[in-house]
Amino acid sequence: MTVFARRARTLAGRMHPELSLVSFTLLGHLEESGGCRATDLAAHYALDKSTVSRQVAALQRAGLIERRPDPQDHRVQVLHLTGSGQEILAQVTRSRRTAVQERLADWPEEDLTRFADFLKRYNGAGPGPVATD
Repeated sequence: MTVFARRARTLAGRMHPELSLVSFTLLGHLEESGGCRATDLAAHYALDKSTVSRQVAALQRAGLIERRPDPQDHRVQVLHLTGSGQEILAQVTRSRRTAVQERLADWPEEDLTRFADFLKRYNGAGPGPVATD
């Protein structure tokens, strides 16, 4: 698992030098959720608020996310992807899919099926903490 995590971090850096694995994960969650508060990100990924705060600040400086007032409570700031954030997330997602497809291209169908079953089983075991930078 350690090798798998290290490889994921390395690939994230190669696919977009400004986008760490944690940043990619946070952007993906913002896309899926349609936006959320930084405290929601921290709770969802079981991360320290200061870790999320640093990541959010870096993503905001890079122009990948923006803060908007919550329509129901203007005291609350909700994080959303910018157009640039959406483009980079899509680019990195495509690159990751291509890398995985290339890595598995010569695997027999039976091995792919078993691998997919194991991943489903592993992922179904419940959420775990995300590695931090």
